[in-house]
Amino acid sequence: MKTPHPHRHVLVTGGAGFIGSHLVEALLAGGASVTVVDDLSTGLRANLDPALLVHGHRVRLIEATVSDWARGAAGFDAAYHLAASVGVRLVMDDPARAAERNVGETIALLGWASRTRTPVLFASSSEVYGKGVSSPFREDADLLFGPPTSIRWSYGLSKAVDEHVALATGARDGFPVVVARFFNTVGPRQRGRYGMVLPRFVASALAGRPLEVHGSGRQVRCFCDVRDVVRVLPILASSAACRGRVLNVGSDRAISIDALARLVVSTLGSRSEIVRIPYSEAFGPGFEDLEVRIPDVSRIREAVGFAPGIPLEQTIRDIAEHLARAPEAIA
Repeated sequence: MKTPHPHRHVLVTGGAGFIGSHLVEALLAGGASVTVVDDLSTGLRANLDPALLVHGHRVRLIEATVSDWARGAAGFDAAYHLAASVGVRLVMDDPARAAERNVGETIALLGWASRTRTPVLFASSSEVYGKGVSSPFREDADLLFGPPTSIRWSYGLSKAVDEHVALATGARDGFPVVVARFFNTVGPRQRGRYGMVLPRFVASALAGRPLEVHGSGRQVRCFCDVRDVVRVLPILASSAACRGRVLNVGSDRAISIDALARLVVSTLGSRSEIVRIPYSEAFGPGFEDLEVRIPDVSRIREAVGFAPGIPLEQTIRDIAEHLARAPEAIA
């Protein structure tokens, strides 16, 4: 994979969250100084403890929303915008607030970036593909959503709007923007309470509780370890070949949710049962989901040579180790 040009002073919004905290550690390890802006609505200050212990003089946390912080703030060598409402459970519980936060905070961040001429990497999601029109999902494919009356699609719609505004603002105002569409990023510090499947499964397996598979279990997904993801983000952010482009970030190793549950049980030597819960019971009536979500990763492979290296089995073991050390992270 190509080596990025190092950025010295970097902003990470949402840097106390799951992906954000791992990115902060990767940037610090690469020699950068990092400012984190996070309102701690879903992020945890404890996620930054490892970075503070090792690199305390080069990282600082500002507890604020992006929109509050951005008023009058100075520029950086690069900004990574990861602050967002994320997770099926969180979005389904309050879709209006999730959409407001995702779109409003992104617009505030882009206004600041335009004023300060700061390059931006915007974290998006595979949810923007909606129901999907073909598989694997290509970055230049059409997007297909259900009706706006179905709250299931609110998160994907908000991220699609964010992508459009980010790319259009960067093109109009002349500052670099890269959009990274994450596909099922997993690893230590991810929390199951917002609907993330793998930490839910691991926590249940460790406790000897049944692993609850929502829906048929035949849904196919591709999981990529967060430590693989964050090592490529600085490369994308500094690559001229990626500017003004959307890139899928993830693995194309496909696995069904049923098979994932079995893999967790076998990897951890658990005796937990696997049970199926109808979508209507898990999320309410009318919930829809995709049967298959697989990324086409040829664009990112060709652009920067990205290839995930951490096997899913290792990710499962590392999540289990993290939960054993920090049981409060299960919540």
